[in-house]
Amino acid sequence: MYIKEIAVINSVKGLDSFLELEKKLFLHMYSLELEAAKIVLREMIELIIKKAEKQMILGVKYYYIQLTAVMGRKLYENQVPADKVMAFNIASVKVIETKMSDAQFLQCADELVEFFVMVITERKKPAFGHQTVNKVIIFINDEIENNLTVENIANQFNISASHLSRIFREHTGVTLVEYLNIRKVEECQYFLRHTNKGISDISDSFHFCNQSYFTRIFKKYTGLTPKQFRDHQEYPNFNYNFPNENKAI
Repeated sequence: MYIKEIAVINSVKGLDSFLELEKKLFLHMYSLELEAAKIVLREMIELIIKKAEKQMILGVKYYYIQLTAVMGRKLYENQVPADKVMAFNIASVKVIETKMSDAQFLQCADELVEFFVMVITERKKPAFGHQTVNKVIIFINDEIENNLTVENIANQFNISASHLSRIFREHTGVTLVEYLNIRKVEECQYFLRHTNKGISDISDSFHFCNQSYFTRIFKKYTGLTPKQFRDHQEYPNFNYNFPNENKAI
């Protein structure tokens, strides 16, 4: 059955045409053009549906799985750590398995695009005037699910915690502690929206001291409690921009 459905994809309006759309999809995603990427993926889905007919849901599902594998390779090529690529693939397959139905398969497409763009956004190289600050940001993005503190980050870069705190705030406009909380909130949003993981378990996974503190920090940046964010899919994700980014310091 799987081979049959892949054959359906490969015969859609000619493989070349389909792959051209796929190339356009990735160009939009790399450019962080979220809505344009969603439109292109829907064009691709329409082509699959037209060819697959009665097997359309299955055909689309198998293409999503194939697309997820390609996305994982693209992330790895963009120097996303192998463990994060694996986590991306596992989480994406879970989305496909839970959201694939007559009513939700287009929403599933949107979520795959949003997830890929979120990970790509994390890989944007910071451009502050201090290379240690830039390296610290990349390190945090890669290791955010570990129990990071100012002290252990400073040890990683062989500088004092006080010096790191000073240069980080001087160049980014926020404290290092605040940035750690911001990144945790950004990451937690995915687990709240796309998994059935309990809120307390998500809080523990990101090493908040307790669920009450997690709720307070989450609401500070998103305007919603974690439960409200999970229950109301219409609210957009919180995405942070440094106040001093791309400014000469």
